Amino acid sequence: MSSEAHTITGPIRASQRTRKFLALVVAASLLALGVVLIVLPRATDLALPAVLFLILGAEFVNGWTDAPNAIATVVGTRSLSPRAALAMASVFNLIGVMSGTAVATTIGTGIIDSNAVNLATVGGAMVGIIVWSSATARWGIPTSESHALVAGLAGAGLASAGPSVLLWAGWKKVLVGLGFSTFLGFGAGLSLMLVVYWLFRKAVPGKVRGLFRWLQICSSAFMAFSHGSNDGQKFIGAFTLALLLGGVLPTFHIPMWVIFLCAAVMALGTAIGGWRIIRTLGRRITKLKTHQGFAAELAAAGTITLASSFGIPLSTTHTISTSIMGVGAVRRTRAVRWSVTRELVIAWLLTFPICAGISWAVVKLIRMLH
Repeated sequence: MSSEAHTITGPIRASQRTRKFLALVVAASLLALGVVLIVLPRATDLALPAVLFLILGAEFVNGWTDAPNAIATVVGTRSLSPRAALAMASVFNLIGVMSGTAVATTIGTGIIDSNAVNLATVGGAMVGIIVWSSATARWGIPTSESHALVAGLAGAGLASAGPSVLLWAGWKKVLVGLGFSTFLGFGAGLSLMLVVYWLFRKAVPGKVRGLFRWLQICSSAFMAFSHGSNDGQKFIGAFTLALLLGGVLPTFHIPMWVIFLCAAVMALGTAIGGWRIIRTLGRRITKLKTHQGFAAELAAAGTITLASSFGIPLSTTHTISTSIMGVGAVRRTRAVRWSVTRELVIAWLLTFPICAGISWAVVKLIRMLH
């Protein structure tokens, strides 16, 4: 690990991180086991427990790999220590997940036709997400669990029932989300940075640095909340869809216990922290100071919260990344490391075909074995 990465991650030894990871995995597994024991007597399909485990596994990975979205800039500018930032992100992610169900409903009812698929479809989609997101996190590349989820559902749905399984109403929202995360994120970051520069144009840098440190802590909490309100809800939708397909629910409605369960599992994943991704977002795209981190987080969190209120599933990873790019571009375009940006864009583009392909192959394999 480089000295820069060590500075960001703090004095956390590899063995300590391994023990912490295993402890959190065990805790998440026990939660999942409890739920399986509760719903199993009501299930009409014995595959339901395995699929629920996969969904909660994907939610755990979501918390693990998307936690950097909320805390990368606040850790990169050293406004908070990594441990304090993770604790804050875990709490506000939890609150965000419980703030509504609009995005969960879009994922559960708007992406694929539930009447044309089965539990294997949902399970296959989760396998694609877990494999791809875990691999990219290992490489320190921030990818989108949102795109992985919709791509996985699409690939698995195509393997189960063909093109007619895809629902235009939900995919229209996915496309709108792409516009939000790419253009609105970049534009909001750039605009907010210009506003900050104008408002504090006569201020003494030393006097406002402390102010922006506290403002950035607040904006980071807002970013964590917005992540939970969008990314956290997506797997609630998938979980509820599985309960519907497994015969536990007669119609698609989201029980409160599902919200609490998914929120808790994501919070456990968040507590691990994706340190390589934190380094990429917090330092490698562009070097940020506290006022720039504040502008990037506020722009991204505002964009995500707006999308969540309309039930639009978007990529929180894309949104914070493009907001950071917009903030960096205010200084000069060369302030953004476009070589790093190119790596991110390539990974984002690969997410759709790879996750769809893995999910398609898993469902086809299951159908062949049966």
